[in-house]
Amino acid sequence: MNKSVMTNLVALAMVAGGYFVPVYGDVILMTGLFALSGGMTNWLAIHMLFEKIPLLYGSGIIPNRFEEFRFSIKQLVMKEFFTPEHVAKFLRQSMHASVTAISDRINFDQVFEDLISVIKTSPMGSMLSIIGGQAALEPLREPTITKLQEIIVELGAIEPKESSDNDFGSVLIGQVEQVIDNRLLELTPDQVKHIVQNIIRKHLGWLVVWGGVFGGFIGFSVSIMNYLG
Repeated sequence: MNKSVMTNLVALAMVAGGYFVPVYGDVILMTGLFALSGGMTNWLAIHMLFEKIPLLYGSGIIPNRFEEFRFSIKQLVMKEFFTPEHVAKFLRQSMHASVTAISDRINFDQVFEDLISVIKTSPMGSMLSIIGGQAALEPLREPTITKLQEIIVELGAIEPKESSDNDFGSVLIGQVEQVIDNRLLELTPDQVKHIVQNIIRKHLGWLVVWGGVFGGFIGFSVSIMNYLG
């Protein structure tokens, strides 16, 4: 059962019980009344967040201020995830990841074989046959492959020019902002209300529970003080 409903039913049962219990009935009654008052007040406050109630100023604040909620959602996304610093970092990481992926896909042995083929078909081919043919170039395989790998790593370490990086980052941020604006324009007050409800309403039920608990404690304390007085 819903926590809010359960809290108020328990408080209401204490109020009813206070009328019939012969011993300490007034203590139970006061405790129940204060608990019911605290629980119902907090339940009404929560209800007023999401629903408009006639003659109650300030009710329905979430659907009434949905424009501000839309703007706040946009500000949250842009300031937390798409700042120029975050975008620049993303671009640098993407470049490094791309270079690493290219390096992993390259068959450097095949590249060396292709290099030898070019040499053999070039004017240097006749000279190569004189010094021992393809076998004479074999000792160059490892140094050549190592050098190629180093070149690719160096490419990945190159920082993009500040101006071009900033220009591309600004374009990307602008496109993201436009997408967010277009999507948020589709949100209606009811949709904003349901979004917020799904996020927090389940947890707001505890406000009713604690309202009933603290209200009941106050009522119990007042009753005990009356007895002692």
